[in-house]
Amino acid sequence: MQEFFQSSLGAKLSVSQVVREIVAFMQAAPERNYTVTIGTDSELMSSKDADFVTAVVVHRVGNGGRYFWRQGTVGKFYTLRDRIIREVMTSLDLAKELITILKNEDIPNIRWDFEIHADVGEKGETKVMIQEVVGMIRAHNFEARTKPESYAASNVADRHV
Repeated sequence: MQEFFQSSLGAKLSVSQVVREIVAFMQAAPERNYTVTIGTDSELMSSKDADFVTAVVVHRVGNGGRYFWRQGTVGKFYTLRDRIIREVMTSLDLAKELITILKNEDIPNIRWDFEIHADVGEKGETKVMIQEVVGMIRAHNFEARTKPESYAASNVADRHV
């Protein structure tokens, strides 16, 4: 995975810089509610390596948002299940890092939620994995969203795979 994130505005940012951008975005309209989401999507290449993209989205509920993404090629994958589990673990690892930094930021009186978006849903091959994936996310004390609500993974990250 790349060390730096790309912003939707074209800048390269570290994780700490992404957090500063998220906080600045929330402080610009502190009366609003926010949702910070992380989602990862992947695409299997002919070599069995997978191209992974992780997106971080800050949504100003009812009024747009910003997103950041990073990409990387990760190992060989022979089953869809292994690839989906790796997507979720990639999101969880970043979530733990982000939430630790966010909790140390000065964001008083701003209401925000934090979610992990998984690229699994009731339709298609991934439907048998929903319970397992949601359980993994909840076991790490994060709110889980699946398709069609998992826009960070299934729309934002998917756009860059």
